[in-house]
Amino acid sequence: METSNHTVTEFILLGFSTDPVTQRVLFVVFLAVYSVTVVGNITLMVLICSDSRLHTPMYFFIGNLSFLDLWYSSVYTPKILVICISEDRSISFAGCVAQFFFSAGLGYSECYLLAAMAYDRYVAISKPLLYAQAMSKRLYIRLVIYSFIGGVVNSIILTSNTFTLDFCGDNVIDDFFCDVPPLVKLACGVRETYQAVLFFLLASNVITPSVLILSSYLFIIAAVLRIRSTQGRLKAFSTCSSHLISVTLYYGSILYIYSHPGSSYSLGREKIVSTFYTVVFPMVNPMIYSLRNKDVKEALKKLLRLAKSEV
Repeated sequence: METSNHTVTEFILLGFSTDPVTQRVLFVVFLAVYSVTVVGNITLMVLICSDSRLHTPMYFFIGNLSFLDLWYSSVYTPKILVICISEDRSISFAGCVAQFFFSAGLGYSECYLLAAMAYDRYVAISKPLLYAQAMSKRLYIRLVIYSFIGGVVNSIILTSNTFTLDFCGDNVIDDFFCDVPPLVKLACGVRETYQAVLFFLLASNVITPSVLILSSYLFIIAAVLRIRSTQGRLKAFSTCSSHLISVTLYYGSILYIYSHPGSSYSLGREKIVSTFYTVVFPMVNPMIYSLRNKDVKEALKKLLRLAKSEV
């Protein structure tokens, strides 16, 4: 990415606070959150890979979701920790581009992956007898690959368009990472074509997957209502509850932030919400899919017993 057309060669990330005491507290909090995120997601991936009972399409999707969450958090948190313990709040233009590109690619991939997981739950509940045939290994692997490819392609589009904006004024980002809203606020002028690109990406990466997920759950609800036994209905709903919680938290926060990326962006709630989906959500996801899942808990107990016996 050429930077010669830009007068800005670096950005200053304000983060959350300049108070030294608050900074140290935030460092401890973010370090704890990041540690739990890394341990939780790696543990979940290890369990899914090592336990044959978890070698199913649903857990394959969950394992890839943990992979995305691990790297998604790693794009942001190390820089946040540096800001908290250092007086250097600068990030180079190239560093900002790299952070922006990887965060967008991972985020968009997660949007597609959550939609694929909704389709998997629809097939499992609506067509249980044909599930193995309908959700073949070839299909669910392709869905994951397409999710990753879609994320990378859309990230290239967004990154190339964002960093051709003219940042000829203030270089202070009132946030803790390089993202669309604060960068648009720093641009000298936002072209209509860029606004069109943002709308296209929002529609293709957030709104369209949201509609697909909503449609899948409408079919799921219809299928569950046809189940006669109350126990059967509860069991069917329980298989979807974790995914539904995950989708609601993730899409809700993203839609809130990117529904007004221009001048309406401010410190307040937007910074809190962005902190949630970039730092907290990757930590919460493994808990959602493990604490509410009997198979995962049994796999964890088996792994702990194996580790204890070897010691």
